[in-house]
Amino acid sequence: MASIHKNIIYVAGLPRSGSTLMCQLLGEHPDIYSTGHSSPLANTIKGMRARMSDDPFLLSQLDVDYDLVYQRLTNSYRGFINGWFEETDKSMVVDKNRSWLNGLETLSHLDPNFKMVVCIRDLRQIFASIENRHQKTSLIDFPDDMADLTSYERADKLFSPQGVVGRPLRLIGQLQDVSVQLQKNLYYIIFEDLMNEPIRVMQEVYHWLGADNYIIDPNKLSVKQHESDSYYRFKYPHKTYDSIKPPALHDVTPRIGNDITKEFEWYYKLFYPGLLSP
Repeated sequence: MASIHKNIIYVAGLPRSGSTLMCQLLGEHPDIYSTGHSSPLANTIKGMRARMSDDPFLLSQLDVDYDLVYQRLTNSYRGFINGWFEETDKSMVVDKNRSWLNGLETLSHLDPNFKMVVCIRDLRQIFASIENRHQKTSLIDFPDDMADLTSYERADKLFSPQGVVGRPLRLIGQLQDVSVQLQKNLYYIIFEDLMNEPIRVMQEVYHWLGADNYIIDPNKLSVKQHESDSYYRFKYPHKTYDSIKPPALHDVTPRIGNDITKEFEWYYKLFYPGLLSP
């Protein structure tokens, strides 16, 4: 029976919440391999599943000997994942994609010992970060055509159920309903903590992953070529730096800020208890 050969660290979470930095910091550990780029692996697995689910020959074989053929499917997916990381001999590897958030059941079947790091941030600052970036790139439209919207309309679209922020945000909400066992495979990284106390946070992350103790130098980080920002129309940059400098807080209009905290009150109660208290 095939198995996953590597200890894969799946990185997911909200946009503008430090997932690129997290991949960079994970890669600082000598036993962890991280390219720092978003990976097509999650979407490829889902595409394979969709294709195989429609294949009449596979379905007919499942009719004849379901257990055997289903195990063949499992072995094939695991074999593909193993091949994806064939280039490194390091035992721990990083794979970043927000799509892993809605594939937890499939992931737990293929990789029962998976570890997922979920990056989160104050939602108001996520919006403000995107809005601030748009003001610097206003002559280029968003991939989903938001340039001519008002700030309020952009917030509404970003946080909609299928929005760039709203979709993964709702998936994070649904993670709270998975089994207690699966919850143990999830580790939430609060952006503000990571930026202000990177050494402590990363030591805790390394310990949770079962990696040897390692102390990063937040003022001397390795910088690799970042992924293509043109794909995202330069609205969600992925540049990395040789040191960690907490970003300045961006202003958010009271109406937008209040609407965000009201609609997603559960999020603040869960991850930022007391932040909204008078």
